[in-house]
Amino acid sequence: MGNKFLDLFNTKKPVIGMIHLKGNNDEEVFEIAKKEIDDFYNNGVDAVIVENYFGTYHNMLPVLEYLQENFKDHIYGVNCLYMNTMTFELAIKYDADFVQIDAISGHVIEREDISYAEFIKLYRSRYSGAIIGGVRFKHCPYLSGRTLEEDLKIAMTRCDAIAVSQDETGQETSMDKIREFRNIIGDFPLIVGAGMTAENCKKQFAVADGGIVGSYFKDTYEATGIVDPEHVKKLIHNRDEFVKGE
Repeated sequence: MGNKFLDLFNTKKPVIGMIHLKGNNDEEVFEIAKKEIDDFYNNGVDAVIVENYFGTYHNMLPVLEYLQENFKDHIYGVNCLYMNTMTFELAIKYDADFVQIDAISGHVIEREDISYAEFIKLYRSRYSGAIIGGVRFKHCPYLSGRTLEEDLKIAMTRCDAIAVSQDETGQETSMDKIREFRNIIGDFPLIVGAGMTAENCKKQFAVADGGIVGSYFKDTYEATGIVDPEHVKKLIHNRDEFVKGE
């Protein structure tokens, strides 16, 4: 039986590059995003995510339109921070292959989770793409009162791949946490959502099924930088070495 998310890719252990929408004005944001898209796709990254980490919702629109018009044969996703409804609406409008929802389970109290579950169910019926869902994800609260196992089991009913991270953007996700998630979810797809580097990707790929990479790909190794193609090549080279050796 296939998986809606992993089946998007022709390679094992897909690497997804994050477009943070950095820039001092709308024109610069767009120009930087276009260059970073080229640097990612031309150097082996399997997909990109457009995210309003620095830019605003309005900066997302021309970048997604650019992808829709020029990269129909490439894989791309969307994550509209702070507004999951718009994440789905943008994905539908711009034919995105997948969405990232930073908190799919565990982030709201039980009473609120009832309506949140219906929200996810509604958009799963409207959107045919895949969903990456975070649990105990960076910058997200833990309010459910449920155990990690309970929240992960719920998450598996709401998404097609689970994202795991540590506490901060760019912070390495510990192998203990990656293994803990894997032990609970079995062979359900697991994506490292932060802190992957060329140096740690092989050990992380030994447990996880893919990675979302932002900070390491930048010239400064921090989210505030600009994508450096050499950093992209190095991580992809190490990923490819790992896949060949499996």
